[in-house]
Amino acid sequence: MFATYLIGLREGLEATLVVSILVAFLVKSQRRDRLPQVWTGVGLAVALSVGFGSLIQYTSTSLLRTSESRELFEAVTSVAAVVFVTWMIFWMRRAARTIAGELRGKLTDALAVGSLAVAGMAFLAVIREGLETALIFYAAAESAAGGTGPGSLLALAGGIATAVVIGFLLYRSAVRINLSRFFTWTGALLILVAAGILKYGVHDFQEAGVLPGLNDLAFDISTTLDPNAWYGALLAGMFNVTAAPTVLELVAWVAYAVPVLVLFLRKPARSAKPVPAAATPSAPADVAAVPSPRA
Repeated sequence: MFATYLIGLREGLEATLVVSILVAFLVKSQRRDRLPQVWTGVGLAVALSVGFGSLIQYTSTSLLRTSESRELFEAVTSVAAVVFVTWMIFWMRRAARTIAGELRGKLTDALAVGSLAVAGMAFLAVIREGLETALIFYAAAESAAGGTGPGSLLALAGGIATAVVIGFLLYRSAVRINLSRFFTWTGALLILVAAGILKYGVHDFQEAGVLPGLNDLAFDISTTLDPNAWYGALLAGMFNVTAAPTVLELVAWVAYAVPVLVLFLRKPARSAKPVPAAATPSAPADVAAVPSPRA
């Protein structure tokens, strides 16, 4: 449950910050007349994302007839979700300081073109987060014991709702948080979640007969790590840490989690080119770029 909540919180806050930047720019530019187009684009992006998630679920439960094909489908979606998670967390770390300026520039160009361009720009700014959320949620929920059931959906919705509240408070300048630290901590946790998703994908590949070693266990600590106990369920639900993984599952988990965590937590090299003081706040530019419309 916590893994899907974290996905909703992280992806939802990214999308909320994007929308806040667009809305704040229009408000401060005295272009409130274009706000309906922004909300139209956002609404279409959300609807398409929900439809994409439903299509994934329908494909898995209704279109695929054999257990082998379902296992293979879940394995492929798991690997794709890991790729998206990895790309997303590194992209956000690199682009956080420039995303506000890029969005303002694109929105300025869209305003010069017309209403459809504004709606299209808002749609494109949000749809990436929505499609990522749908894919990652499906893979994470399937790797957990509960699957994509009501509990997982509620956890995802709770994460998104929390993100919307935080984004609104940031927009109204009612709260300030260090988003740089927030994205670092959530990024590290998502790497561990992604490692669990990859481990689950390897297991599905083994069950589908694509990879060998389904019965070759790396170890079995079921007597120590009780899968029915609360801590066993918590580790399995969050990071897919199980008491009896296969050798390939363990190799995949460690081979992904260790180097990716090291690369992500390593401080990026400082640029030799001096950066203007206005562009180097203590938190990412996203925070400073969401001013209150009353400012």
